[in-house]
Amino acid sequence: MGSTTDKITGLSNEAVGKVKQEAGKAIGSDTLQVEGVIQEAKGVAQKAIGDAKAANQDAAKKVADFVNKNL
Repeated sequence: MGSTTDKITGLSNEAVGKVKQEAGKAIGSDTLQVEGVIQEAKGVAQKAIGDAKAANQDAAKKVADFVNKNL
């Protein structure tokens, strides 16, 4: 996946996780609450991966631009 896709998927999983947590609280389902916590954590991790990929791409572009400029 690309960095943008990872970020979007991460945000989506975070949001769904939060909704599951609240739904679990509302209906008294510990299982649903735990699923929500897990899904939210997965979303946070996916966003972090997307951010890391973007930073890596930016760094690689800067190095390439520097090398090309000095050739």
